[in-house]
Amino acid sequence: MECPGDLPAPSDPDLVARAAAAKAALGTKVFVLGHHYQRDEVIQFADVTGDSFKLAREAAARPDAEYIVFCGVHFMAESADILTSDAQKVILPDLAAGCSMADMAVLSQVETAWDVLTELGVAADTVPVTYMNSSADIKGFVGRHGGVVCTSSNAKRALDWAFEQGQKVLFLPDQHLGRNTAVLEMGFSLDDCVLYDPHKPNGGLTAEQLRDARMILWRGHCSVHGRFTLDSVNDVRERVPGVNVLVHPECRHEVVTAADFVGSTEYIIKTIEAAPAGSAWAVGTELNLVRRLALAHPDKQIMFLDKAVCYCSTMNRIDLPHLVWALEELVAGRVVNQITVDPDTAHHARVALDQMLALPGADTPPPTAR
Repeated sequence: MECPGDLPAPSDPDLVARAAAAKAALGTKVFVLGHHYQRDEVIQFADVTGDSFKLAREAAARPDAEYIVFCGVHFMAESADILTSDAQKVILPDLAAGCSMADMAVLSQVETAWDVLTELGVAADTVPVTYMNSSADIKGFVGRHGGVVCTSSNAKRALDWAFEQGQKVLFLPDQHLGRNTAVLEMGFSLDDCVLYDPHKPNGGLTAEQLRDARMILWRGHCSVHGRFTLDSVNDVRERVPGVNVLVHPECRHEVVTAADFVGSTEYIIKTIEAAPAGSAWAVGTELNLVRRLALAHPDKQIMFLDKAVCYCSTMNRIDLPHLVWALEELVAGRVVNQITVDPDTAHHARVALDQMLALPGADTPPPTAR
């Protein structure tokens, strides 16, 4: 993706000063959001840091900010556009900052899957649930069909609600979050879950499998969390006696079951903050966050779960040159890389998001251990 205009060179020694000057010139007209997985060079300019849904809500809570600069990925900026007013403009500094997981569920594929369920006579009893890490198109589909959006913090509450509405769930797009929540938190068996592959006829499943399943899991995953393996867990336990293994529920089922603690990004941060000095932690989530936690808590031994380090390549697309370029263009009166969701999709996506907000219980459950 090429930026219209001149992108500053990464070697420019004045990048930090230029970003600070542009942000100061914009004043309260701009509100910068930074996802936890962003680079340190970018996160230092964020007015608020958090996970995707927290940031979208923070944007909606700043109606006076004309520009929302979202340092994250595309689906996050879409959610911010859905939740903010028409007068606000959401900007993604680099349009190439996508999400491989969100891209694994395309609207046409999901509509085909729904047609399969309809032909089998089970669509009426199926409630679609989509993870926040999905496109606006998928959120809109879910809203049209009476479903709900969930986060990694409230997935169980969303599924509890869904099973009050119907007999089965189509869970999009992350198979691991769906499986881990259903089996480890709701008492389902692995046999209650089937994996729908959009690249195969009928998802690669028989009519009997689709009729009998309670959880129809979409074949999608996070490229970062999916790389952690059971060998990673076993290896770190051998190398670091007494280590606590703390992972995100987007990790594979066998990794989650072998871990000591499992939870969302916010949960991971709170768990590390509350941990006693001298404790050791192997964390299975994106490397930028793990490094930041290690620097913030030098009294604890905090390490990346896998020996091979891995950043989220699309999150890393947002770098300081792109942020400087976006801010300086706004100072010059030019709105670049604006993210907009068409009104019909935005309406139905908002229905699914509002249904999530209406779920009973607090936004974030108390920490639990496996």
